[in-house]
Amino acid sequence: MKYIVVLYFCVFSNAIFGTQLKLEFDKKITVAQDGTGDFKTIQSAIDAAETDKGAVEIYIKKGIYKEKLVILSSKSGLKLVGENKENTIITNDDYSGKPNPNSNRNFGTSDSYTLLVRADDVQIENVTIENSWCEKGQAVSLHVKGNRFIIRNSRILGCQDTLLTDGDGAYQYYQNCYIEGTTDFIFGPATAVIENCIIKSKKDSYITAASTPENLEFGYVFFNCVLTADANVTKVFLGRPWRPFAKTVFLGCNLGSHILPEGWNPWKDERFPDKDKTAFYAEYNNKGKGAKTNKRVAWSHQLSKAEAAKYTLKNIFPKGDFWKTIR
Repeated sequence: MKYIVVLYFCVFSNAIFGTQLKLEFDKKITVAQDGTGDFKTIQSAIDAAETDKGAVEIYIKKGIYKEKLVILSSKSGLKLVGENKENTIITNDDYSGKPNPNSNRNFGTSDSYTLLVRADDVQIENVTIENSWCEKGQAVSLHVKGNRFIIRNSRILGCQDTLLTDGDGAYQYYQNCYIEGTTDFIFGPATAVIENCIIKSKKDSYITAASTPENLEFGYVFFNCVLTADANVTKVFLGRPWRPFAKTVFLGCNLGSHILPEGWNPWKDERFPDKDKTAFYAEYNNKGKGAKTNKRVAWSHQLSKAEAAKYTLKNIFPKGDFWKTIR
């Protein structure tokens, strides 16, 4: 296989801090189903990427790729770039309870993914990641365990449990994406910033189900997102705590009329009956028909200007580390 050696610069504008960072990619591999690239499948390109010799970009030409992808932990620094997010589609249809052909057990929620990212410092742009199994149980589209993960200008499609932000202490960044689903369709323990994204609810249910570890200051932080829904959807909670110390904050977002006046659900169960006493759910400067706060549950918070000021990328992500790479 012939690799095309390039010097690839990604310059990210920095609206908040006014600085720039250039990331270099040593190799570019092309995937094309018609045989005009280096590989016909995405997984074969991932497997061939020699990231131990430098960062590698995999450019994916438009097409529908029916694959179940894994980016192993040894592939740190890998970047996937689609030709067009509407026409570069990675899709699969595994779900919790489906027989696993490679095992003597069924798939569970966490391994029902279409794409699993185990490696650190992975970036994704301009693709659709889809789990087409819908309305019949848990089926993950994107499962991220790696640290310092970035996805931009992409679509993450599914129903229940669409996006699993995994990895205790992992940092993840979602920008200008479209994320849709039904029950708990953004869930997990990672610290994740979701910025300038469209979040669409496909039925009456819950958007988030964070399981933030107790020792972490930040869980989910939504900046300037638009929360929308299908026409028949009228009763959606912003979130419920999967674990007792769940943390979720919406700042500067447009909340549609489908958001319930109480905003949040305590998800009481026998194991954790008092999660409303330990979870931290908050809002600041939101707008839209669902942003009225006079009927929010008493255990949620409306941040003051001073409290909201700590929610910056520089504070949320490690100082001098990941936050610099995303602007």
